[in-house]
Amino acid sequence: MDSNSFGPDGDDVALTELVGLLLSTSGVEGFLHELTVAAAGMGVQPASCGVTVREVGGSLTVASSDAFAAAVDEVQYQAGDGPCLQALKSGREVAVPDVAAETRWGGYPTFAEDRGVRSSLSLPLTVDGRTLGAMNHYSVRPHAFDEADTLSRARGLARFAAKLLDIVMRQAHQAELTDQLRQALSTRSVIDQAIGILIAQEGCTPAAAFALLRKTSQDSNRKLWEVAAALVTATSGQKPVAPPFRDPR
Repeated sequence: MDSNSFGPDGDDVALTELVGLLLSTSGVEGFLHELTVAAAGMGVQPASCGVTVREVGGSLTVASSDAFAAAVDEVQYQAGDGPCLQALKSGREVAVPDVAAETRWGGYPTFAEDRGVRSSLSLPLTVDGRTLGAMNHYSVRPHAFDEADTLSRARGLARFAAKLLDIVMRQAHQAELTDQLRQALSTRSVIDQAIGILIAQEGCTPAAAFALLRKTSQDSNRKLWEVAAALVTATSGQKPVAPPFRDPR
C-alpha cells in the first residue's frame, strides 16, 4: 500500500486500496492483520502497528504487524493501562512524542523504552460516535509522528479503517446470528419429531407430549433437545436429521 495514499489528496486511492483489502481477506482477524501490515508501511520507517478491538463481553481482539507491536500492546493489556487502551476507552487520539520523557501509565513507558519504542501514536477507530477499536503506531525514533503530513496520513488511514472495520464486524455478527438461527431451527425440528412420536405412542396432546419431554429433561439433567434426539434415535434407529437450512437473505 502506497504510504502517500492517505495524504490530503489521496483519500480516493486509500479507500480503494482498503476496500480491496477487505475483499481479499476473510473475517475480522484476517482483515485486522492485513490492516496492521499496511499501516506499518505508511509512515516513517521502521515502524510497527497494532490494532485493538473491544468485543462483546469486554474481550480484546488483537492484531499486529509484527512481534514488536504485539509485545508492546500485550503489556498494556496485562496492566490494564497505556496509550492504546486510553485511546480505546476515551475515543480520543493519544500521542507519545518521546517515550523517554513520558510519565503517564505507571511502568509502561519504561517497558516500552526498554523494548526500543521511542514514540507512538494511538488513534481511536470511531464510526457514528462508537469507538470500535484503536490503531497503535510505534516507532524506534522519537517524534516520528509529529510532522503534519505523517499525522494526516495516520488519521486518514484510521478514518477509513474504522468504516471498513464496522462492515467486517457487522458481517461477522450476521454470520454468528445465522449460525445461531440454523442451530435453533435444527433443535426445534428434533423436538417436533419427538413430540410426534410421543403423541403416537401415548395418545396424548402436543402440549402433554412437550411436558413429558421437559419432565424427562429435568429429571435426567439433560438438555431438552438431547432427550428429544435420544427418543427419535431409539424409535427410528437413526439419528435425527434436521431439514435443510435456507438462508432468509
